[in-house]
Amino acid sequence: MSQRLHLVFGGELIDPQGTKFRNTDDIHVVGVFPSYDAAYAAWKAEAQRTVDSAHTRYFIAHLHRLRDEEREVSPTEELGG
Repeated sequence: MSQRLHLVFGGELIDPQGTKFRNTDDIHVVGVFPSYDAAYAAWKAEAQRTVDSAHTRYFIAHLHRLRDEEREVSPTEELGG
């Protein structure tokens, strides 16, 4: 069974309705977590900590979906050429 890793990250967005960061150098990487529940708890803590900043938003990325261990080459590896 493969691990189901989750990345929690966030920062200030250009538009609070969108997903483009104002400055990608300032993205806050909270961490990589072994379960969705752990990632959700970290996401929730950061979201609550920054609740007064309308332009700050945090996300959970499902890292395990980027790589399909059952396939010889996953689509993400093909992007690099």
